[in-house]
Amino acid sequence: MAPDNWQWLHSLFGSDVDWKQVFLIGMTPIFLIALVLEFGVQKKRGRGDQFPLKEIVANLSLGAGYQIAEALMWLAINGAIFAWVYQHRLFDIPVNGWTILPIFVLVEFCYYWFHRSSHRIRWFWAAHVPHHSGEVMNFSTAMRQSLLNAFVGIYVFYLPPVVLGVPPAVVMFCLAVDLAYQYFVHTESVGRLPAWCEYIFNTPSNHRVHHGRNARYIDKNYGGVLIIFDRWFGTWEAETEAVDYGIPSQIKSYNFLVLNLHEFVDLWRDVLAPGPLAQRLKHFWMPPDWRRDQHAPVHTWTVEEKTSPRPAESVQTPAAVPSTAGRA
Repeated sequence: MAPDNWQWLHSLFGSDVDWKQVFLIGMTPIFLIALVLEFGVQKKRGRGDQFPLKEIVANLSLGAGYQIAEALMWLAINGAIFAWVYQHRLFDIPVNGWTILPIFVLVEFCYYWFHRSSHRIRWFWAAHVPHHSGEVMNFSTAMRQSLLNAFVGIYVFYLPPVVLGVPPAVVMFCLAVDLAYQYFVHTESVGRLPAWCEYIFNTPSNHRVHHGRNARYIDKNYGGVLIIFDRWFGTWEAETEAVDYGIPSQIKSYNFLVLNLHEFVDLWRDVLAPGPLAQRLKHFWMPPDWRRDQHAPVHTWTVEEKTSPRPAESVQTPAAVPSTAGRA
């Protein structure tokens, strides 16, 4: 995929370049410029309190840690896994003007299920929770990622396109574009967009809902670029009330390690707490709010309970989802 004059990338990343990280690192100056512009706009509107310095520093440090961990893990393991899977692909899918859009939609579909699983399976939630523990919304919130993303196995969600025959570099590049787009929906500076746009795409309004701990907003709007899969599978919710940002059991820390590890540590302490082994192991794959009998959830660091427990999930097929036309 890379021309000869990009061989320096191979010297850094090995034979299998992680185009996701290359693209996101290259976009970082644009992300930071956008953050400064957003701050200027919101300060003029009297909303400068959306940018507390401690939160911004925490977000940027989490983002940097995530980038480093992802790059190292690709070099150590993930790049080789993707290369091996591609060697055993089912087909050879060409990449051209006719196929790139379907490939991107396929990667978006994979992202939807990664994201949904990251909210409904505690093992993955332990790596995703730092992204949601911020209590304000601005562009820097998008950088609020976890070191653990590189280690909990989320790469498996992006292997299906590779199995089908899409080159790993193309899958990773499409995912990078998907993630870069999402940076710009983490904001309160943009209101609702035209109805057709809200219906098809993940917009700032749709994504604000996703970050809310309001009872009606929890576990909604998982889409990256598109919101259509949420509409199909019954996880879409409109922004109809002010968003209360954060998580139900709100961690009270700006410490880099605490923000990265608090849920992971609590998960393992719940698993190791006395009780029947079969029940203890369920902590790994049950939703984050699951409780086993005669065991109080462990919180190693201080948390504040902010809202009612998450509602039960209802999985709907596309045919069963009521029409939302006109409600976007």
